[in-house]
Amino acid sequence: MCKKIMNEIKLKPIGYVSSSVTERMDENWGEITSRIILQPEYTGALSGLENFSHAIIVTYLHQAHYEKEKHLRRRPKGLDSMPKVGILSQRAKNRPNPIGVTAVKIMSVGNDCLEVKGLDAINDTPILDIKPYYPQYDRIDSPSVPEWVDRLMENYF
Repeated sequence: MCKKIMNEIKLKPIGYVSSSVTERMDENWGEITSRIILQPEYTGALSGLENFSHAIIVTYLHQAHYEKEKHLRRRPKGLDSMPKVGILSQRAKNRPNPIGVTAVKIMSVGNDCLEVKGLDAINDTPILDIKPYYPQYDRIDSPSVPEWVDRLMENYF
């Protein structure tokens, strides 16, 4: 039985990234500290997050641009040493729906802002959601990835 597929989903940012990084980059995000500034209507929503060490940040990659001909199947980072694979087997920014998901270390929690380390998002990136990291949900023991992923991620964090 086929289900009806929704053609459009509307989301609105709950906040924005404040960061010294203003241009997209492909590696060395591990030491970057960023602030997530909430929209005024979400002031107080971070209460309790200070008791967690990590969070998962969901972003809208506002400068990404997906072109089917260019991005549907590609070599990660355009590197000849990488295999040509589909966009859905990559974490690339230029995707059909430019959604980013990153697990980050929580540095501090305020009433309307969150300071984190390791968020791979540039200044002014819209934040769609913040979730506390629950090891019971978010960790997979002994995952496997293709060997090229290990090579690709050598300097990312």
